[in-house]
Amino acid sequence: MANIQPIFRRSELLLGSETMERIAQKRVILFGVGGVGSWCAESLVRSGIQHLTIVDSDRVCITNINRQLMATSETVGQVKVDALKQRLLSINPSADITALQKIFTEETAEEFDLGSYDYIIDAIDSLKDKALLILMACRTKAKFFSSMGAALKLDPTRIQVTEFWKVKGDPLARALRNRFKRDKHFPAKKFQCVFSDELLTNQGCPPNDSEEPTSFHKVQTNGSLAHITAIFGFTLAGLIIQDISTQGSD
Repeated sequence: MANIQPIFRRSELLLGSETMERIAQKRVILFGVGGVGSWCAESLVRSGIQHLTIVDSDRVCITNINRQLMATSETVGQVKVDALKQRLLSINPSADITALQKIFTEETAEEFDLGSYDYIIDAIDSLKDKALLILMACRTKAKFFSSMGAALKLDPTRIQVTEFWKVKGDPLARALRNRFKRDKHFPAKKFQCVFSDELLTNQGCPPNDSEEPTSFHKVQTNGSLAHITAIFGFTLAGLIIQDISTQGSD
């Protein structure tokens, strides 16, 4: 048995040394490190994930500060994945963190060796790119988890997990399903999603319950809060740790 790092002693008490060793061996790739993805990355590293690739093309802007982990008045203007990598290495300096300032699109998809990962996490906003990632990730042997829309939500008790085709009350999931049906191109396997069925009317914004978002390239900009986006991200991380903990020894 390998020695467990002291920073993970409390996790080891809950999960056991064998599970902690399996967690340390898994390779995870996370697409999108915004309000959802940044907290997911934090939770994964604090839970013992050693090999994490984070993918995002953006830089920190001042409007990110209300909900994104690495966004502070000091990091505005920095590349998001670089700022987050620095944060993650301050938690576990021995972690293997790969920061890619890239965007997942039709043009770049083949640059990501999705089949080399044990877990793939989708926390991106672009609907077109999200649909492509879902299709490609579901063709791999990796376990895939996806975040649906976390904007226009206030009630943390409405956040749930279910299989993609069973998600209700989420316009993003509805738009994705409509596209898959229209194109007659479907995910090759089932996968779990984090979502909220809350449809909020607030600050003059209409309920976000239309059949299709305004653009298939980018989700319409709506208000969002840290306690909701963080719970989405923590839940995604929790699904991975739970999945690993229920596995036998490799």
